[in-house]
Amino acid sequence: MSQPLRVVQLLPALESGGVERSTLEIAEALVEAGHHSVVASAGGRLVEPLLATGSTHVDLDLGRKSPWTLRHIVSLRRLFEQLEPDIVHARSRLPAWVCWWALAGMRGRRPHFVTTVHGLNSPGHYSSIMTRGERVICVSETVRDYVLQHYPEVSARKLQTIPRGVDPDHFSHGYVPDAEWRDRFAQDFPQLAGGRLLTLPGRGTRLKGHAEAITLLARLHAAGIDARLLLLGAGDEERGHYLDELWDEARRQGVADVMAISPPRSDVREVLAHSALVLQLSTKPEAFGRTVLEALSLGRPVLGFDHGGVGEQLREWFPQGAVPLGDATRLAVRAIELLRFPPRLAPIKGPTKAAMQASTLALYREVAGHALVGAGHG
Repeated sequence: MSQPLRVVQLLPALESGGVERSTLEIAEALVEAGHHSVVASAGGRLVEPLLATGSTHVDLDLGRKSPWTLRHIVSLRRLFEQLEPDIVHARSRLPAWVCWWALAGMRGRRPHFVTTVHGLNSPGHYSSIMTRGERVICVSETVRDYVLQHYPEVSARKLQTIPRGVDPDHFSHGYVPDAEWRDRFAQDFPQLAGGRLLTLPGRGTRLKGHAEAITLLARLHAAGIDARLLLLGAGDEERGHYLDELWDEARRQGVADVMAISPPRSDVREVLAHSALVLQLSTKPEAFGRTVLEALSLGRPVLGFDHGGVGEQLREWFPQGAVPLGDATRLAVRAIELLRFPPRLAPIKGPTKAAMQASTLALYREVAGHALVGAGHG
């Protein structure tokens, strides 16, 4: 093997979400390949699994939108001078800016600067930092098209689409949770027992379509279908006011007794496999839509709005699950069809976690093979 690389990944925190999962997956691949993996963030519940795979974590609150965050420019520069990384990989806008300014003050050998565009952020100067990497990873063709549309000055040659992927061994087709898990799930959520389970995975933010899911649940009950709804991962304690809004809406529509909201959980595979229908109803286009692929890989049908990365995945792998954005009537009609006549899904051959890891490490090696002195910032 060639000389091991030193790679530092930067992101706001390690709590939950697609950015965080991608960070851990790349950290794991780096260590397994004999490279040195460091992650800098404000920490969170995913630090422990990160450390368990052999990476190092550095506590730096790079994502707080405050003037105080700028003090980390010096801290990050010192970290780079100490570690002498080959690659710094920024996965979010504010950490990317802090990194950019830290690199600007370095003399002599500087690490290469790589970015990943994980989201369809509002175009403008602040978001443009994610296009300034020597190489810019796009997590889907939707993202690549978005970057080229809004940043025409960016060379298409430095953009590389590396789709997020699933582990087909973990999300195996036809997987069924064991009886012990099912009993525990029933104890945790007794209000979900007895009906057809709908699951909408996603953080507790208005853009994820939780209100649309509640309306769908009410329409299904009006049609005589005993459906239950789990808003998986939306129960963030910091979003108490938003959760109160959701419960008020559920009570208004008469479905509060057949709905549950959970915090982020580690048994996403089991929950998706246990669901009759998985929902992806984001009102803002998603960059990728990993849970679409995870559910389909398990053989579970997915119903979602046909835009962004979710629409891209559904059109490719399960077109009958794509409905026009915001069309509540079509959404209900399609949900009724999928619940009354459950489709038999064949195994899909979508993008895999292993392919994403291999492509990213290959990109690191390619970038690090260039001249290092003065590189990475221009």
